[in-house]
Amino acid sequence: MKFIHIADMHFDSPFVNLSDKDGLGDLRRLEQRKVFKKVTEYIKENNIKYLFISGDLYEQKYIKKSTIEYINNLFKEIPETRIFIAPGNHDPYTKNSYYNKFYWNENVKIFTSKIEKIECEDANIYGYGFDDFYCKNCGIEKVELEDKNKLNILVIHGTLDGGAIENSEYNPLSSKMLKEKGFDYVALGHIHKLDYNQEENQNIVYPGSTASLGFDELGKHGMIVGELEKEKINLEFVPLDETEFKLFDLDVTEIISKEELIEKINEINFEENNLIEIILTGKRNFEIDRYELYKLISNDKVIKIKDKTKINYDLEKLSNDTTLKGLFAKEMLAKLNEENIPEEQKEIIEKAVEIGMEAIDWK
Repeated sequence: MKFIHIADMHFDSPFVNLSDKDGLGDLRRLEQRKVFKKVTEYIKENNIKYLFISGDLYEQKYIKKSTIEYINNLFKEIPETRIFIAPGNHDPYTKNSYYNKFYWNENVKIFTSKIEKIECEDANIYGYGFDDFYCKNCGIEKVELEDKNKLNILVIHGTLDGGAIENSEYNPLSSKMLKEKGFDYVALGHIHKLDYNQEENQNIVYPGSTASLGFDELGKHGMIVGELEKEKINLEFVPLDETEFKLFDLDVTEIISKEELIEKINEINFEENNLIEIILTGKRNFEIDRYELYKLISNDKVIKIKDKTKINYDLEKLSNDTTLKGLFAKEMLAKLNEENIPEEQKEIIEKAVEIGMEAIDWK
C-alpha cells in the first residue's frame, strides 16, 4: 500500500517570532497553503491511496474558517484517497473545534480521544486524537492488535522516548512498547524535525513539520512517501517547502563602524530561496541598533538580526588608570581571572562590566 505521512502543518500560525520586519507572517501563511497544495497534487499524480496527518494541522487559537474551507476543498479533489487525521496539542478535538463543528468531506476520518480502529482494504488504521492541549496518557498500551497478518498502522501525535516519559504533558510514548505491539508503521507527529532511517528499516517515524515555522526549524521540510508490505517498508522524504531558513554568524570584532557592518552584510551571497537570521558575535567597537540596520540593509533575505556582541573594553589597559573606571575595571578583571570560574558566572561578570562601564560613562 502507498501512503503519504505529514504532520505539524500549523495552518494560520501567527509567526510572532519569525522576524522584526512587517508582513513576513502573512507571506509564510500563504506559503503554507502552497506547500499543502503540493501534497494533494502529488497524491493525484501518483495515485496515493492513504494520507496520514499526525496532528497540529492548524493552530486552534488562530485558525480561520476560510483556511479550513481551503483545506477541505483540497481534500475534495482527492476523493479516492482515505485521509486520517489525529488531532494534536495545537489542534485538539474539542466541542468547539472545527474538527467537531465543520462538515468535512466524506473521505476524511478524524480520530478522537477514544482509540479507534478503522478497517480498510489494505490495512487496519488505528488512531488517537488529543481532546485538550495536554495529554498525559492516551492508553495505547492497552490496545491489542486483532489481526497481525494484516497491515496495522497507528496515526498519533506525541512525544517518543522523551526524557522522563511519565512526566510528559504531550502524550508520552515508548518506542519499545510500540514495537512490542507489532504495528507495521507508526505515523507520528509533534516533533518538527525529520526522524527516520531508511537503512535501519525504521517504521516509527516523525516526518517533521511540513513547512518550516522559523529559525529553530532549519533544513529541508516536506513529507514522507511510503510503500508498505508485511515485513517490508520503503520510505522516501520528499521536500516541499521551497523556503529554507539559515543562520549566519558574523564576528564584528574587526569591524570599526556601523557603515562597515552594513557593507559586510550586503556583500554576503545567499541562495535565492533562503531566509537568513544574522547572529552578530564578538566584541563591538560601536553601538548596534538592529532596527536601524534593517532600514539600511539592502539584502532582503536578511529578516532577523540577533545581537550577541559585547562591548570591546580592554580591561587590562583600563585597570592601570586611577579613575573610577580604572578601579572598576581592576575589580572586574580580578573576578574574571579567578580560577575555575564557571562559564555562566563569567558571562554574568562580563555583562556587569558592560552595564557598569555604561553607567560610569553616562555619569
